Amino acid sequence: MFNKCRLLTFFLILFYTLCFSQNALKQNEFYPFFNEDALLQNIKTLSSDDFEGRRTGTKGADKAKEYIIDQFHILNVLPFNTNYEQKFSFFTKRKNYNGTNILGLIKGTENPERYIVISAHYDHEGIKEGLIYNGADDDASGIGALISFAEYFKNNPPKHSVVLAAFDAEELGLEGSKYFVNNSIVSLNKIVLNLNMDMISRSETNELFAVGTRFNNTLKQVITNFDQSETVKMVVGHDGEDGLENWVYSSDHASFHKKGVPFLYFGVDDHEDYHTPNDDYENIQPEFYKESVKLIIAVFNKIDTMNF
Repeated sequence: MFNKCRLLTFFLILFYTLCFSQNALKQNEFYPFFNEDALLQNIKTLSSDDFEGRRTGTKGADKAKEYIIDQFHILNVLPFNTNYEQKFSFFTKRKNYNGTNILGLIKGTENPERYIVISAHYDHEGIKEGLIYNGADDDASGIGALISFAEYFKNNPPKHSVVLAAFDAEELGLEGSKYFVNNSIVSLNKIVLNLNMDMISRSETNELFAVGTRFNNTLKQVITNFDQSETVKMVVGHDGEDGLENWVYSSDHASFHKKGVPFLYFGVDDHEDYHTPNDDYENIQPEFYKESVKLIIAVFNKIDTMNF
């Protein structure tokens, strides 16, 4: 009798262990693993006063550039070209600027000659009238997510090759992404998608908008049929058809769209701190931010299994 009880106990433990493991696997498929503390530390660091608002062509922007490159090095991200830097110049508002895109590469395991560009911009407004515009949500949040993508890919290599693009000079007219698509290192017809992240760390309504499905039925099916997170609601909209503000040309994804490259843009509605000195780390919503990044990575994983 004693042996039968021990045997029954063993099988019960085995049963619950297998059930737990299956549930954990399902959860990890939807909530990809990355270091959440590192995600928060990266946005906190990049939006600190030490980076002086990261305006294109300033010491603060140079410091941000070096920080991102260091993270790419640490996470074994390859340079997309001979090095991580894609330098460019432009003239706007009666001034010449020198900018630098930061481009990393993760080689695909199954479709290495087909590319998905995951992007965010690292520049912001700089210092105005003695006040630092730190740009935590806009767009240190996107860069933090970009670095978390790099971390995730260390143990979960993508099927398509991925370009991790930290664009410069978005605030000055999308100049960094314009230069990228006009001087593409690979043929644009090999870029199957741009996934752009700009302002993803706070929302009073817990809504994260996915823009771009209007122009691609495959992407529309992915987003509309995607399992929703319990804490972040992914919403299709702001694509020029729903009466809301049109975001199709609002960030770096516009440069890809104009070249005929499909895109998904993830972002939140404008908030009271948008483009003010109060867009600080203290005003983001950490739980919303972490869940948003998990959701975006999960969407990427779904798309990465598809053929374009």
